[in-house]
Amino acid sequence: MTDMVLYKELAAAIGAGDSQRVPKIFQALVNDDEARVMLLAAPPATAEELSQKSGLSEDAVLEMLNSLFYRGLIFKATRGGDKKWYRVKTIPQMHDSTTLTPGISRDILDLWKDYMETEWPSYGSAVMDIMPGSIMRIVPVNESVEAQSTVMAYDDVVKIVEDARILSVTNCSCRVISGDCSKPLEVCMQVDRAAEYNIERGTGRELSKSEAIEILKKCREQGLVHTVDNRQTVGHVICNCCNDCCLNWAVMTGPKKWVAPSRFEAVVDIDLCSGCETCIDRCFFQALSMQDDYAAVNAENCLGCGVCTVVCPTDALKLKEIRSVDFVPA
Repeated sequence: MTDMVLYKELAAAIGAGDSQRVPKIFQALVNDDEARVMLLAAPPATAEELSQKSGLSEDAVLEMLNSLFYRGLIFKATRGGDKKWYRVKTIPQMHDSTTLTPGISRDILDLWKDYMETEWPSYGSAVMDIMPGSIMRIVPVNESVEAQSTVMAYDDVVKIVEDARILSVTNCSCRVISGDCSKPLEVCMQVDRAAEYNIERGTGRELSKSEAIEILKKCREQGLVHTVDNRQTVGHVICNCCNDCCLNWAVMTGPKKWVAPSRFEAVVDIDLCSGCETCIDRCFFQALSMQDDYAAVNAENCLGCGVCTVVCPTDALKLKEIRSVDFVPA
């Protein structure tokens, strides 16, 4: 028999205690015993400890933990020689991990879609209010950076790929949930530990560095924006975001942004601009418009992604360094 109290407690444990929809997502993903074990798996605990706390046999708990791991609800780490298990911590983590589970039903994805459309913007905005800085940041298309600008390693998505120990690629969780996005699906890349996690779960496949760079080229051609962790050393994801279903852009309002801009801003050389307007529709952020017969940049809106520069037939658009990077503290 389903106990909704358990699912509401799980929702509260990941910061969604007021949600009407997250308890329903948990209810669709786990049974009552699994919910109880998940509630006990914080702080991290061994299977033996969880067995003692739950009253279930250790074999039953271990089987449950392995199943929950493959469903993206439990994670594991070896600490002090012991394998410890811990539950999913946040909505974004649960969003990405559960929706990529092989065989997940469209009914569960539709629950996620309903949540993302109705509750995620206010939840994400509340998270921004308590975060010391932006969670993600944009990495520019570097081919169009002005020659006098110094492109640092953390600005260069190709450098991030080249420095990675191991890489994987998964379907984009946002596009999986949407179900009708026209942009490429298998383009969300993971770096190092995150790659190992997805390869072990079977939600991602290992990538060579040359394959990863080819995916980045395809994303650039499709007008997708590269975003990474807002840290100087990237060790998690390289997202390639569209503008219709990506969770990042749903909370971009207000002075504090979920995604930090790059160090750069688009500038137009009016002597080269032909007024073709090709760049206008390319911009996600309404940062480009026509002024007289030339493209003009709204500096307040420009996040320095550079996707507009890729389609400029006369090379009139470049990226110019205008700000420093404000990383989230490690």
